[in-house]
Amino acid sequence: MCSLIVFLLVSFYGMGILAACTVEAEGEIMTKRDSYKTGRLTAKPATGAKANDLKTGMQPLNLDGKKEGLIYIPSSYSSEKPAALAVMLHGAGANAEQGLSLLRKQADALNIILIAPASRAPSWDIISSRAFGPDVLYIDQALQQVFDRYAIETARVAVGGFSDGASYALTLGLTNGDLFTHILAFSPGFAHTAELHGNPAVFISHGIHDSILPIDPCSRRIVPQLQRQGFEVKYQEFDGPHTVPTEVVESAVAWFLKSEV
Repeated sequence: MCSLIVFLLVSFYGMGILAACTVEAEGEIMTKRDSYKTGRLTAKPATGAKANDLKTGMQPLNLDGKKEGLIYIPSSYSSEKPAALAVMLHGAGANAEQGLSLLRKQADALNIILIAPASRAPSWDIISSRAFGPDVLYIDQALQQVFDRYAIETARVAVGGFSDGASYALTLGLTNGDLFTHILAFSPGFAHTAELHGNPAVFISHGIHDSILPIDPCSRRIVPQLQRQGFEVKYQEFDGPHTVPTEVVESAVAWFLKSEV
């Protein structure tokens, strides 16, 4: 897996971390299959009344019979008080539980619904196959299910993750910034988009002693490129390795819930 990460880093940096934004022709209609190939999500917040007697806690997404993802509904959830939403993506070789654990301790107290997909392969499609594919479809279905069932604060919809999950969060978040208001990227390796949409706020953290995804060719390169693109970036370095310290998570969540977009 390490050699794959290194190869992808070289490939993406060779192309430039952020590809040029493309302009869609007015009135162009894309099929869902076409949109998934470019990383575009079709899920939209649903209007109308939501049930108030839904089960809380951790539960399976129940979207297919293959690798399962998880959803966490905080005990504080009420349809009368829309919740923030965060899609949290695990690192390479990990699982949905790792993604969920990133913000699990904050969810109940701060009324955050968490979606934790599981990648179809050992890592996310843009990394494992160098193309968007089944993970985009799965995340899109998960989002639409949550939008249909729960009251969501549309000004607080984030995508985040750790390591490969952080790279994928940046990639999907920048591609779908008209849906995601915030991106939480803990120790990312790259951000690659064919299209830029919207203007999401971005939080990035990275350990200065990271030997898996070294900080110099990764976040210290990603952050200034994002800033040159006009994105608001809150960047936090810490004295540590390839990990997510508790204080960094707390800082990221506080920023997510308080920052204006």
